[in-house]
Amino acid sequence: MPSNPRLLRTPLAHPRSLVTPVPDPSSTPRAYIVGTGDTKGEELRYVRDLVAATGLLTSLVDIGTRGTPNGFDVSAAEVASFHPEGTTRVFVQDRGEAVAAMALAFTRFLQQRTDVAGAIGLAGSGGSAIIAPAFRTLPVGVPKMLVSTMAGSDVSAYVDASDLQMLNPVTDLAGLNRVTRVILGNAAHALAGMVSRRIVPPADERPAVGLTMYGVTTPCLQAIVARLKPTFDGLVFHATSTGVRSLERLLESGYLAGFIDVTTSDIPDLLFGGFFPASTDRLGATARTGFPYVGSCGALDMVNFRAPETVPDRYRKRKLHPHNPYITLMRTTPEENRLVGHWIGERLNRCAGPVRFLIPEKGVSGLDAPGGPFFDPEADEALFAAIEESVVQNASRRVLRLPLHLNDPRFAEAISTHFFEAVKNSKC
Repeated sequence: MPSNPRLLRTPLAHPRSLVTPVPDPSSTPRAYIVGTGDTKGEELRYVRDLVAATGLLTSLVDIGTRGTPNGFDVSAAEVASFHPEGTTRVFVQDRGEAVAAMALAFTRFLQQRTDVAGAIGLAGSGGSAIIAPAFRTLPVGVPKMLVSTMAGSDVSAYVDASDLQMLNPVTDLAGLNRVTRVILGNAAHALAGMVSRRIVPPADERPAVGLTMYGVTTPCLQAIVARLKPTFDGLVFHATSTGVRSLERLLESGYLAGFIDVTTSDIPDLLFGGFFPASTDRLGATARTGFPYVGSCGALDMVNFRAPETVPDRYRKRKLHPHNPYITLMRTTPEENRLVGHWIGERLNRCAGPVRFLIPEKGVSGLDAPGGPFFDPEADEALFAAIEESVVQNASRRVLRLPLHLNDPRFAEAISTHFFEAVKNSKC
């Protein structure tokens, strides 16, 4: 496992660089090939040569903590010099400390580059802990790949809320062999293809808006996006841990003009041990930026687990519903919903910008409807009352009840109308 898993969630030092890089006209774009030169030198040169053979300029970067072999464009010492405390903080005896320090140094090094057309890293566990946090700070859309022995397991800590791509080398990266020559060759050509055939987003004068969605709230989101389309470019995110973090990072970067948070199911997952939990900073980006926010109770009737056997023992006798063979849903109780409602209210009170939170009294998901497996008006009412009790309402922050189901087209119309109103009243 990574030497220091905490490194893998390093936040952006400069959030506004997430999407819109500021290129240096004097810089010549190139592909960066990165790894520990003392252990992956042969593989790194192999990838470098294949990328260079496509006509791209390259830069071979060593992030090793034991010294630099010959033939690298950027030495480990040069990378280490970007650590705030200098190279002596990186080249230490303790491997965990060295990896942590080099991860910080490499992140700061990469943030200073103005010529990164794409980047590829080759790594085991320690190298992945160094490379992944730095690659995640590259703007969305800049090709970034990590060929890692960690890619055969859960990669969420490495990818987090970025577009980093990870590839499993199948064998260990301990020299070239008949397997790694093919896989590393594929990776090199994939990076070269992405760099040389870069997709430039089409010009669009409409501001972008982030929206959260689950399958059980899809009709509502589809109707909202259709209503917004003439004025806004709707970017829909799956309301899981990574999806919402991605949205909120884009919001804080200034890439989004507002947030329509219809589906808030990651919050009960956070509070009750579900598999797609919200960040503890959920709604923090909204509070810090003041961008227009319109939210609702979509899918707050459930906690998400994976296959049935992953449901904790303490929940085995609860009302469970198989969403598919890989996802099992648990119905929230009135007591749990009160906690969720108070949690949401406390977070909304931190938001100084225009906030509207709409309550669908007839049900909060496709499962929470008359005859549905999660239909429970008592549990819903506990949620609604807790939100109303918790939110300190004023001219800019309002909670509104509507006698509609969340997936009723009229509810989507109300969400859209209130969002347009919030944008009109926004100072952002």
